[in-house]
Order: sequence, then C-alpha cells, then structure tokens
Amino acid sequence: MAEFIMKQLLAEAGKADQVEVASAAVTGDEIVGGVGNPMDPRAQRELAKNGVPFSQHRARLLTREDYDKYDYLIAMDSENFMAMNQICGGDPERKQYKLLQFAGSYADIDDPWYTNDFDLAFQEISRGCRGLLDQL
Repeated sequence: MAEFIMKQLLAEAGKADQVEVASAAVTGDEIVGGVGNPMDPRAQRELAKNGVPFSQHRARLLTREDYDKYDYLIAMDSENFMAMNQICGGDPERKQYKLLQFAGSYADIDDPWYTNDFDLAFQEISRGCRGLLDQL
C-alpha cells in the first residue's frame, strides 16, 4: 500500500515526476517459483476505499543494488528494517529508515496480513508518507 499512497501524495504535490517510488520484499515469502505474488486483495480494497489509484503489482526482492539506486530505503517494522540492513550490507550512507520515523515515531506499522486491520495500516502508512513528503 505504501508505494501507491506515496505516489498519490507526490502527484497531489506536483512532484510525481521528480521522485521514483518502488517497493520490495526482504524475504522470499511472497515470491513463488521466481514470480512475485500480487498485492493482497484486502490491501487493494483499502486503497480503493480511500480513493488511492493502484496498478497491478507483484512482489520483488530487495537487492544490494537498490541501496545504490535509491536515496531512501524504508521499512514498515523493525524486523524488516534489520533484514533490509543485512541485505544492503549495512547503511554507511544513512539511507535506511522506518516509515513512522518521518512522523516522529520509532513505532512499527503492524502488518495487516496478520492483524487484518488494513484501515489502521492505511492510516499509519499515510501518516509516515506525509512526513516523508514534507522532507523531500
């Protein structure tokens, strides 16, 4: 959801053509036979309910090359943050963050796949994305 929420916020701010937004998984759980799973239908419903446009999306794995390519690498929770740090071989350029850091918190965004609370996840992700947008 975060990728599409951020893309919408950038479009609303007139910055969509200035920032590239992408998402990636830190584990192969969502990759089956070399093909990424599509976005969870519950996440799609939450985006649609909130008027956030989205396209077909398939999971891909984060790579070390992503660290070199992007200015920010953002995790939703501490577990993913640690996995991201390991995949990237550390963070010498201080590019890695948890999303809610941009909203003044070090809290995790609870994974709605487990909690089934996609509304709360949407609200928390939106708050973090708005904070990130303010820093760009």
